[in-house]
Amino acid sequence: RTCDELRCTACDFRVSLFNDYVWDQSCDYLFFRNNMPELSKLRAKMIKKKGARAYACQCSWRSIDELTDLQTDQQLRWVCGKH
Repeated sequence: RTCDELRCTACDFRVSLFNDYVWDQSCDYLFFRNNMPELSKLRAKMIKKKGARAYACQCSWRSIDELTDLQTDQQLRWVCGKH
């Protein structure tokens, strides 16, 4: 189960999530900085993958394809935005 109201404390953006997608290996900071939260622009670097989920804010991104505790990733500054 995952929070669908994640917020990044580094860039103060809401974390977007996309079911059945992963991010292309060529993604970089500037891609997300310039294109968040425009889904039409983000699609350029999204790859369809059943059962995976792509997460991104304006400064960080992750592709997850197995159960993962995001709190163990010390580089992420994502917290529950409260429900």
